[in-house]
Order: sequence, then C-alpha cells, then structure tokens
Amino acid sequence: MRLSLKRLGTHIPLIFTSIIMMYPVIWWMGASLKSNEEMSMASIFPKVFRWSNYSEGWISVPNYSFTHFYLNTFELIIGVLFTSLISCSLVAFAFGRLDFPLRKVWFGIMLVTLMLPTQVTIVPQYILFSKLDWIDTYLPFYIPHLLAGGIGGPFFIYLLVQFIRSIPRDLDESAKIDGCNWFDIYWRIILPLIKPALVTVVIYCFLWNWDDFFGQLLYINSVEKYTVNLALKLFVDSQGSVPWGQMLAMSLLSITPSVLVFFLAQKHFVEGIASGAVKG
Repeated sequence: MRLSLKRLGTHIPLIFTSIIMMYPVIWWMGASLKSNEEMSMASIFPKVFRWSNYSEGWISVPNYSFTHFYLNTFELIIGVLFTSLISCSLVAFAFGRLDFPLRKVWFGIMLVTLMLPTQVTIVPQYILFSKLDWIDTYLPFYIPHLLAGGIGGPFFIYLLVQFIRSIPRDLDESAKIDGCNWFDIYWRIILPLIKPALVTVVIYCFLWNWDDFFGQLLYINSVEKYTVNLALKLFVDSQGSVPWGQMLAMSLLSITPSVLVFFLAQKHFVEGIASGAVKG
C-alpha cells in the first residue's frame, strides 16, 4: 500500500506536467480542423470538424501539391544523409586509426568548430556559394556534408571516432596479414562494427536537416525547388489573408516524418548514444 501511494505521488506530478507540455500539440491538432472564424474561440476542438483542411491544404499552392514538396525534401535529405555518412565515417576512420602529421592538432581544430556559432559562417558561406552560382540549388547542402561539414558534421565525426577507438587494433593487424589495405579495413571491418553509431548519425542528420528552415530559406528561391518547410510560408499572401486551418494541417503533417523516424529508431538512437558515452 505504501509503495502504491509512493508511486501515485510520483506519477501524478509527471502526468500533470505531461498534460501541460502536450497542451500546445493538442491545441495544434484541434486548430487544424477549425475554420478561420473559430480560431479565436477558447475551445480546443471546433464544433464542426473540417477534415477538408487537409485535402484542400495539400493542393492549395497553385501548380503544385505538397506531394511535390515532400519529394523535394526527401531528395534533399537523402543526398545529405548519403554524403554525410561517407565523409564523416572516412574522416573519423582517419582520426581513429591512421597516424599522420599533426593528427591531434587537426582533431583539436575540428573539436573547436563544435563551439563555433552557425551565425558566424553564414555570410562568408553565402558569398562563396553565390560566386559559385550554387544559389537556388541543393549543392549548398550536399557539398558541405560531402566535405564532412554541414549541420552536425563535427559532432558526427567525434561520435564515430569514439566508437572506432574502442575497436581493438588487433583486428587491423589480422586484416593486414590477410592482404587488406586501409580501405578494406575501413569497409569490411570498421563500418560493420560501428553500425549503432552510424544509425545515430542518420537519425540526427535526418532530424536536423528536416527542420533546417533557415538554411533552406537562405539558399532556395524558386517555388519549384521548395521543401515542405518553405511551402508552408506560401499560405501567407501579400494581403495577410491566411487559411489558418489549412496551414496548421500541413504544418502538422510536415513534422510527421521526424516523429516517425524518432519513434521507430528510438531503440537504435538510445543504444548509439549510450554506447558512445561508455566507449568514449
């Protein structure tokens, strides 16, 4: 009985706090089914549920549907994931396994970039990409990740280095005896053994780049290449007339992939972070 009361005393504040934290999301879901006239009402859910907000919002942009914007977003994200995995794993392998001049110095410089605010590099990056005529393309996202930069690049390298350093070097020596070169060791031995860390990199990279509204707004100009995040701002016209229900419905759908990725990969996400903390 005492144990039950103790648990109850612990759970009640947690439940109450959870309700407070979930209230904006619940309101968001309810508001996505409202008409503009009902937006100012205090009730969470409307009197009449306007499910048409979802279907109308999906095709509300002239000449385009949100299917087009989702395809653009996945094209951007998949390219970023692919380039980031290749470059970060190769750089991490070099730092974790190879001996080259000033290795510790370069690794320290890489760690310093973790503390460098993104705002510091925005202007020079934009000038550089503008001179290369990369504005209004996806190259400003692909190329930095291909060079182990971009959003989260240094963090991904650090995470992978910690995993690689925990792998016994005896495996490298055995592989060399069998005739493997360094690339064979990287491809056949290291990559399979750091799979939990690679999954963590994929999850982080997907979530951070999916939510990168500012970068997409900065480099993408034409509606044809808009991502889902940028398409949402098309609901606001020059006269200020906004179909709030449709916009909230599409914004709710826009976060669905991120939520699904997090919950479906949560086990691997926790495993990768926990393993990295222990092995580091």
